Amino acid sequence: MNPDNPVIGPVFKAMEITAKSLELGLQQFAVRGPNEFENAFSAMIKKRVEAVAIQEDGMLNANVRTAGDLTIKKRLPSIGNVEVPQAGGLLGYGVNFPEIFRRAAHFVDKILKGAKPADLPVEQPTVFELVINMKTAKALGIQIPQSVLLRANRVIE
Repeated sequence: MNPDNPVIGPVFKAMEITAKSLELGLQQFAVRGPNEFENAFSAMIKKRVEAVAIQEDGMLNANVRTAGDLTIKKRLPSIGNVEVPQAGGLLGYGVNFPEIFRRAAHFVDKILKGAKPADLPVEQPTVFELVINMKTAKALGIQIPQSVLLRANRVIE
């Protein structure tokens, strides 16, 4: 996680609540810039971390390939946004951005036809994607259940 991102605090608190309910341990490893990935992943290995959740953050997104390469090198299953498995991580789950852009076009159309932006409803995403990288799963010796594969929007072979 990037501790300089002010959104991380509430996100991490939600993760703590979920981890506690699942009886899982949760540790933070700070990465403020591209030169800190190697040290963070080495610290994860020393602490015997079993999996990595890569948080949504501009700096982390811009360096997702570095994180993906390290998850494979350090043999750590990872989850993050849908770009994570494309960069070598195991799983990605998140908003379907093309769908959001289509919805944005709907609002632009209404505004151009005279609607006041303040009068338009706020919408939350309703379409999400699950992406699984089977090459990474095989490299890590992880069996993905068929029931999960069937739910995936994309499977990277």
